[in-house]
Amino acid sequence: MKPCITRRIFSLLAEAERLHWFSVSEIIFEERFEGGWQSRWVKSDWKRSEGKAGSFKHTAGRWSGDPDDKGIQTTTDARFFAISAKIPEFSNKNRTLVFQYSIRLEQEIECGGGYIKLLSGFVNQKKFGGDTPYSFMFGPDICGTQTKKLHVILSYQGQNYPIKKDLECETDKLTHFYTFILRPDASYSLLIDGRERDSGSMYTDWDILPPRKIRAVKAKKPADWDDREYIDDPNDVKPEGYDSIPKEIPDPKASEPDDWDEDENGIWKAPKVPNPAYKGPWKPKRIKNPNYKGKWRIPYIDNPEFEDDPDLYVLKPIKYVGIDVWQVKAGSVYDNILICDDPEYAKQVVQEVFANREIEKEAFEEAEKIRKAAEEEEAQRAREEGERRRRERGHDLRYRDRHRDKYRRHYSRDFDDYHGGRIPRNSDMLNEFTRSDDQKSFL
Repeated sequence: MKPCITRRIFSLLAEAERLHWFSVSEIIFEERFEGGWQSRWVKSDWKRSEGKAGSFKHTAGRWSGDPDDKGIQTTTDARFFAISAKIPEFSNKNRTLVFQYSIRLEQEIECGGGYIKLLSGFVNQKKFGGDTPYSFMFGPDICGTQTKKLHVILSYQGQNYPIKKDLECETDKLTHFYTFILRPDASYSLLIDGRERDSGSMYTDWDILPPRKIRAVKAKKPADWDDREYIDDPNDVKPEGYDSIPKEIPDPKASEPDDWDEDENGIWKAPKVPNPAYKGPWKPKRIKNPNYKGKWRIPYIDNPEFEDDPDLYVLKPIKYVGIDVWQVKAGSVYDNILICDDPEYAKQVVQEVFANREIEKEAFEEAEKIRKAAEEEEAQRAREEGERRRRERGHDLRYRDRHRDKYRRHYSRDFDDYHGGRIPRNSDMLNEFTRSDDQKSFL
């Protein structure tokens, strides 16, 4: 093939890609934390001078579906953790952004983050930390039993905007994948373990731009608006004699008692009973209103303050991926970080890792059995130690009480009764003054 024809083909391919005639999938960054990962990641000195900086270790964790599949795990409780990697610069303009990673919270996390950030511009990686500006933040944040938040924060024109929805993360101790997909039409999908958990649009789920539509608060319901769903049937007529039907009638089954005396009791009358023919006050039948227009609601109108930004979804060019979290208890294993433009490839990664899901569950259950057995053994030792100490204290108390009673009996022999009371003899009073302080305090 002639060189000029080859150049022309590549030129057409590039133009087609620019115009989105077709899309070529691209993996921007993928980190499985295999050999050489230390050369790609820089540990930050953030909080180190204060003695509050934690560190990461390369490990598969205490239970894993594949012991050779290692990630990086936070270590040392009550620490700040910060680490970042520089990646090939990319922009999500005119393309789908897919960001995904896995995390396993092996610890009783109590309070701490498990999210990841994407950063733009220049970042001093040795000083990267919580105050470093970012373009996107995504992942779990747990504190106590109430806060189980899943952060989705986007930066727009230098300001951070959290999603308005209350999204919850997973809190068990198994591996979970978190995936965020952002498309050029500003729509998004949020997946957990490869399954869509939520979706929507940046226009409605973030307070970045004013809403396209607003309620017409001055609008009033039109006078001819009929919001009655059912009406009385105008063709229904009350039957003749309906109002003359009595509510009660004499009981047809009743009969005058044999011993009834009209002179004494008056004329006998049968007791009243409800009339089965009586249907209550007459009401016309109810029918569907043919003029029903539905419940009137305040209409929406175009918001005069709304000004569209076709690049609303575009983040600043991404150059770094970073983890900076605080954890009361450490032990989170980060792995399988992926930035690409192909949601299908992201699903494949999840399926590949989850092929060993059952093995991971079994390993976790076995680890839980060992942990509970160790806790029970420790509790038993504590109970036995407590019982031993109680026995020792009981022996000491009996020894002390026995000698105290013996001393008191000896002391009380020198008292006489006098006018119903007990008066010490002169010799005893002298002994009282000559006793040592220890003897007096014992009494």
